[in-house]
Amino acid sequence: MLPQEHLIARVRELCHADENLVAALTYGSFAQGEGDAHSDVEFWLFFGAEQAAVLDHRAWLDRIGPIRYVVVNEFGTHVAFFPHLIRGEFHFATADDIGSVATWPARSAPTDRMIVLDRTGALRRALDALPARPELPAGAEDVDELCGRFANWLILAHHVAQRGELLRAVDALSHAQRYLLWMARLAEDRTEHWLTPSRRAETDLGVEAVGSLRHTVTVAEAKAVAGAVAAAWVCGRDYWVRLADRVGCEIPRELLAELDSVTGTA
Repeated sequence: MLPQEHLIARVRELCHADENLVAALTYGSFAQGEGDAHSDVEFWLFFGAEQAAVLDHRAWLDRIGPIRYVVVNEFGTHVAFFPHLIRGEFHFATADDIGSVATWPARSAPTDRMIVLDRTGALRRALDALPARPELPAGAEDVDELCGRFANWLILAHHVAQRGELLRAVDALSHAQRYLLWMARLAEDRTEHWLTPSRRAETDLGVEAVGSLRHTVTVAEAKAVAGAVAAAWVCGRDYWVRLADRVGCEIPRELLAELDSVTGTA
């Protein structure tokens, strides 16, 4: 067994033993049957309201096993670093939050694989209400929005790079690359990991697509940033045109021509 599998088994044991816990679910790679030595362990824990108000989160996590460090990330999630640099994400919530699960874009795995504990049946109802897969951009308006958001971040990267703010340009490019991956997945009909488009991209997408996308990754050096912006635009322009042709949405040709010009890719 992988160390992560031992941790998952231990969390399951703790969940069933904790009478203050109303429900719990796991998600991510292991729930999907894709976990490996580099995967996280990920849980939502739903406590009774009174118990949640006084819960010592660190003490609960310490019962799992040795922990190197715990940090609350920018989304309010407790992230624990276990030995071997294994990450564990733990969302501490209340039973009243179970209903919000039904607002997620999709299940990340079959319901039975996600449920760790469900004392009231509310968690199963919420999960079963979700689609098995997220809704994909389908019509002209959806594709136009997706491609436009890519252009938004790419143009920002271009301008701040020209100003000399190379670190900011790299940051903007990272956002552009995320939308570029969505465009690539949609154009290539490889939408298996839509919610996290960079996940397993090297195996999901074709060799040619991956090779092109790798040129969009950069470091904060002026020449490298300019090259990455240009590479991202070459990929993005191709996918934009392909997707627009597929769904029949209008292509903003003047914008494309100007981007061709400033990136030197005309």
